[in-house]
Amino acid sequence: MKKLAGKWALVTGSSRGIGRHIATGLAEHGCSVIVHGRTLDNTQGTVDAVMALGVEARAVAGELSSPGTVDALITNVFDLGVSVDILYNNAAIQGSWKPIWDTTQEDWESIMQVNVYSLIQLCHAFGPSMKERGWGRIVNLSSGIAAVPNLGPYSVTKAAVDKYTIELAAELRGTKVLVSALDPGWLRTDLGGPQAPGAPESVLPGALVPVLLDDNAENGQYFRAQDYAK
Repeated sequence: MKKLAGKWALVTGSSRGIGRHIATGLAEHGCSVIVHGRTLDNTQGTVDAVMALGVEARAVAGELSSPGTVDALITNVFDLGVSVDILYNNAAIQGSWKPIWDTTQEDWESIMQVNVYSLIQLCHAFGPSMKERGWGRIVNLSSGIAAVPNLGPYSVTKAAVDKYTIELAAELRGTKVLVSALDPGWLRTDLGGPQAPGAPESVLPGALVPVLLDDNAENGQYFRAQDYAK
């Protein structure tokens, strides 16, 4: 029997790129997937790919650009009538390449909203029910980016994600709900750009390591997907 058979995962930003690979990787382990994109039309390719692997797939659409749109997305997930056992917070934005002195308050706020605040909102929506059921996995996408001032807001948000992951893991210690951070590596995606050294598919199998951890594993671990790349 596949290890994730009977489980449901919500993978944000899974209509393409890294998120699609994560979704299909979970499906290969028997996990059904809730695919998320900005529009339902965008999700169809991933839905088809997941279902081709013999598991169920549902789709939800929604922006992460405000607390209200995230609330609407959460409601749409609840309305599906399935329990989220795995929350994979993959979605993020990078912002414009510009001198750090030229980043505005609006730049900081918009990137913080998508990369940090929406992630926290999703964790708070689905984490408590995982704790009640006695099992769950939450994976927050991090980044190895550092000392790139022209992408300062993006870098700072990923540092915030790392710290929040540690705090949430401490809250859930001993509950069999494991929270992890994952650095996917610099990959040739819309976010990473064509100059990135890694192919998007190299996020696997590393991206699945924090999901497949034994229940008694250390909580709050940080993983680098490229450490497992073949």
